[in-house]
Amino acid sequence: MNPPLKVAIAGLGTVGAGVLKLLARNGALVARRCGRPIEVVAVSARSRGRDRGVDLAGFTWFDDPVAMVREAGADVIVELIGGEVPARAVIETAIGRRRHVVTANKALLAVHGTALARQAEAAGVALAFEAAVAGGIPVIKALREGLAANEISRVYGILNGTCNYILTDMRRNGRAFADALADAQRLGYAEADPSFDVDGIDAAHKLSLLAALAFGTEVDFAGVHVEGIRRVDALDITFARELGFRIKLLGIARMTTHGLEQRLHPCMVPEDTPIAHVDGVFNAVVAEGDHVGRTVFEGRGAGEGPTASAVVADLMDLARGRSGATFAVPAAELAKPTRAPMDRHSGAYYIRLMVTDRPGVIADVAAALRDERVSLESMLQRGREPDEMVPVVLTTHETEEAAMNRALARIAALPAMREPPRMIRIEKL
Repeated sequence: MNPPLKVAIAGLGTVGAGVLKLLARNGALVARRCGRPIEVVAVSARSRGRDRGVDLAGFTWFDDPVAMVREAGADVIVELIGGEVPARAVIETAIGRRRHVVTANKALLAVHGTALARQAEAAGVALAFEAAVAGGIPVIKALREGLAANEISRVYGILNGTCNYILTDMRRNGRAFADALADAQRLGYAEADPSFDVDGIDAAHKLSLLAALAFGTEVDFAGVHVEGIRRVDALDITFARELGFRIKLLGIARMTTHGLEQRLHPCMVPEDTPIAHVDGVFNAVVAEGDHVGRTVFEGRGAGEGPTASAVVADLMDLARGRSGATFAVPAAELAKPTRAPMDRHSGAYYIRLMVTDRPGVIADVAAALRDERVSLESMLQRGREPDEMVPVVLTTHETEEAAMNRALARIAALPAMREPPRMIRIEKL
């Protein structure tokens, strides 16, 4: 058997400890499959005394992860610190010393991924990041290798398990958003400060990486239109069911005549589509290629085991001597994307209005839509006693978002409106 691939791990949180456990349990299997052992020679973390459920006695410990990169003599540096500082310093130091890098750091890659890819390729080393998107689902490998012969028309998916759990709980149990969030926090699916998840930032990071892979562009996180799930109401979920939809937080990327469209927001998806049935903490990614058609990947998008599995998969590729361009196209050839303006997006819409129930309200709403050439597909009205607040739900045919927004601005100004209109895009996948 060939000599071992020597690895140093920066960061021993849930994922870092999971990598050590996986290699301890399946090390012989891994060695047999890639033709050489994977040997962890050094580790670094903030707290040496913390119980991580794994024996660290056989590894050289470094308090400073950058010093570990310089001194450990590893072939590969695994960066699992997260955030930007000192993670970026760890990666750049590793590249500067011609060490391969494996990372799960989607936030860092979403902002600096293009620059890091250029540095890595200029140094002749790999920058692998399977664990950065969708946990244990091998979607990075699928886009970079399995679907490489295809022109991708669209990639989309459920990219955050916390949000998917909350929306599933709201649908199944009729809970308000705040109650479902509290339950997700109690179960450990959501952080004490859940903003990164529920406001869509985490999923938007992942979407920007998928878009770069799918369309051969520089990573453009700043070009992602981002909306979270805080404004999704239990009432919207009830009406979605009545209309034959489910609400999912989707990240969607596609190349349009206006440029690269990247958007992350709640969507109404038809109940008979596969992605509508991806529930709980599961993730799913769908890629559509010109020759392969639609491919669907589903699985656990986070957690110790799935994410550690993705990290080790990258290590196994390096042990086999297999690596390629970070984003499928050589970094020097990545195109600078033209951003498709969100107001040029064309699609169907769900609109919920809370209005005073009195004569003339619907006529005023219809006039605002008519003047912007927005065509209605359906309407649900729940009448009660006069002058009480009632919901009115509209769905539209396909229209341009700019027109929809102009119509909603007029509707919001009507005297009968008791709340700002709620709008959710309908995706007929």
